[in-house]
Amino acid sequence: MPTPLTDVSSGPYSGLRVLDLSQGIAGPYCAQMLWQQGADVVKVEPPDGDWGRHVGVLRDDQSALSIAYNAGKRGVCVDARQPQGKVLLADMARRADLVIQNFRPGVAERMGVGYDSLAARCPGLVYVSISGYGPDGPYANAPASDSVMQADSGLMFANQTPAGEPRRIGLLMADIATALYAVQAASAALYQVARSGRGQHVQLNLLQACAALQVNDILAYGIAGQREAVAVSAPNGVFDTADARLSVLALNNDQFARLCRALERTDWLADPALSTNAGRMAQRDRLHREMAEQLARRPAEHWAQRLAREDVLHAYVRDYDGLAAHPQAAHLGLLEPLAQPGGQPLPYARAAGALSRRPLTAAPAVGEHTVDVLTEWGVAPADIQAMLHAGVLRQAECGKEAR
Repeated sequence: MPTPLTDVSSGPYSGLRVLDLSQGIAGPYCAQMLWQQGADVVKVEPPDGDWGRHVGVLRDDQSALSIAYNAGKRGVCVDARQPQGKVLLADMARRADLVIQNFRPGVAERMGVGYDSLAARCPGLVYVSISGYGPDGPYANAPASDSVMQADSGLMFANQTPAGEPRRIGLLMADIATALYAVQAASAALYQVARSGRGQHVQLNLLQACAALQVNDILAYGIAGQREAVAVSAPNGVFDTADARLSVLALNNDQFARLCRALERTDWLADPALSTNAGRMAQRDRLHREMAEQLARRPAEHWAQRLAREDVLHAYVRDYDGLAAHPQAAHLGLLEPLAQPGGQPLPYARAAGALSRRPLTAAPAVGEHTVDVLTEWGVAPADIQAMLHAGVLRQAECGKEAR
């Protein structure tokens, strides 16, 4: 496995200037993944900050959600409701290589940072627009959140119980999936710029991303006309051992034979009714009942050794402490310490496949780097000070905002 680059100057997006106007999850995470690949990402927030700062578990007035999706960025605070702030925001957007926004349709235009006005002067600009339902159509202005989209896109239907009760997936799946599609589309647009010099308006929405995420299930439903809320093979489930839970499954005849050897169930191997997956599915309740009775008699480590010896598909059902203790997680450096104000370093999982491994830095306070960034981006020091005095800009000091 190649060693990821640690020198940010060698990252694939080194020198790329990204202006992140987005809030919440999908846009910020897209920008943060670009940061992981070497980009200079400037997050612009209003005086009240990104709404994601205040949702969920908090540390030092910043949520885990905000830390996760904004680590490494530099923070600028601009009040775009004021005329000077609006002009400054447009000027910053024209100086950027890539702009990301996830406002409802029409909001960016009213702020003076819509794609058409920027692209007219910056033909090489890559501009990413993320919305709930798209830029037009009957739902274009409908409010959207992760829970709303999980319900509206079929994700809750896909996660239904065996009794048919729809359930929300316990992750911000709609937003996260949209971020992943957004960063891929942005990367393709940047490749186009490198080849032709032509910029691009990348437009995507949560409904579209959630549908793409479920393409296999949607096709299967189209073929069968219904969705089965059960596993596609047997045995296939989570079983209690004497001290922990194991996920154990067999997907084909060879895997079932290996499972039989691991559990010393020669009677299963000899049973003609269990010779095919269809037959095992018909006997699923019996197989699961007998496995549950057997596995409960011994500790998980006993069964894990036997299953591993026969190369059976299995895993401990881990919580996040268990993930941190996973031997492979330690080998991969899966969770890295992120020094964030307010306490001990936090465990951070990078985006998979990143070619650079730049040192992690904290998610910024609102306006933490306002003066430094604007000076670097060519705004005159006297103008910066005048806008600070007028409340158009804010500069944070020691983690707290100060005018």
